[in-house]
Amino acid sequence: MSSFQANSGQNPRMGFEMRKKERFESTERFVEWIKEIQGEAKTALVKAQEDIRKYADRHRSEAVEYKERDLVLPSTKDLKWQMIGR
Repeated sequence: MSSFQANSGQNPRMGFEMRKKERFESTERFVEWIKEIQGEAKTALVKAQEDIRKYADRHRSEAVEYKERDLVLPSTKDLKWQMIGR
């Protein structure tokens, strides 16, 4: 379902389709229709969120836990070094 369809209740017109207008008999039918659209949108968002989480977590690993007095070597990869006196 596109965002245009969720907002307007119909697919965008391309210029060659027959115009179809859905009429609602009552406000209850309209409310049901809106709830149906919201449910479909929520389902699509949950699926997208799960897909994004799955791809983001592919290369993650468990964090290493350090204890007090463990020897560690910090990375200097992102430090800017300046030579003084040369």
